Amino acid sequence: MKEAALQLGIPVHEPKSLRDFARQHANDNYDLFVLASYGRILPQDLLDLPKLGALNVHPSLLPKYRGATPIQTALRNGDGETGVTIMLMDAGMDTGDIVLQERMPVAADERYGELHDRLARFGAQVLSHAIDLARSGYITRTPQHGESSTTSPLKKEDLAIDWRAPASKIVNAVRAFAPSPAARAEIAGVPVKLLRARIGAPTIAAVQPGQIIGTAGDAVSVRSGDGIVDVVELVAPNRGQQSGAAFAQSLSAKPR
Repeated sequence: MKEAALQLGIPVHEPKSLRDFARQHANDNYDLFVLASYGRILPQDLLDLPKLGALNVHPSLLPKYRGATPIQTALRNGDGETGVTIMLMDAGMDTGDIVLQERMPVAADERYGELHDRLARFGAQVLSHAIDLARSGYITRTPQHGESSTTSPLKKEDLAIDWRAPASKIVNAVRAFAPSPAARAEIAGVPVKLLRARIGAPTIAAVQPGQIIGTAGDAVSVRSGDGIVDVVELVAPNRGQQSGAAFAQSLSAKPR
């Protein structure tokens, strides 16, 4: 954004203090602010500067999944639908009135990186429509309604996989954090990053959660709390990305 603005001759400000910025520009003639992935709450004196208000692009169907990690949370919960909300900002955390809201399906195997990029493109389209409304002098305002929920920034422990959990929960966690920062687990005592996984075929193998029961095509099959998780892609220590089956083969090739 900065590079494009400079190429077009548009001034770029990078304030360290938003309150200082608001004081310095209190007499400027702003029509509209737009925020996307900014990560900081704007003080009210800054929100009061533009005549039409400040729009924010949020990748969820507000009031569901306010806060820092709406995309990861939707995937982790196994949601089949998400969307983009354009809202007029207030002093709260994603609590402002809704200008536009559009829904979008989530594919069963879609991961964070893929959904993030798709929502970014979709959000730009919806935002463009909202700016057209602002340009025409007409912005709808609908208060948020329904059950609200708030997401939190990721912590290291959020990435840890517990093989005793249901297979669907494990697969959704892998989807939520791939390709980065990636879910973490141990397979055969080896710490790995999990990049892609699916629910495996049922088995009667009497092994403990976390143990390998074999391979399935390109995947290594690991026992979960209620079934099987096929780990399709992973990263092992000192290795690049590889298939689960190749990882399992490397384990069997080690001298005992």
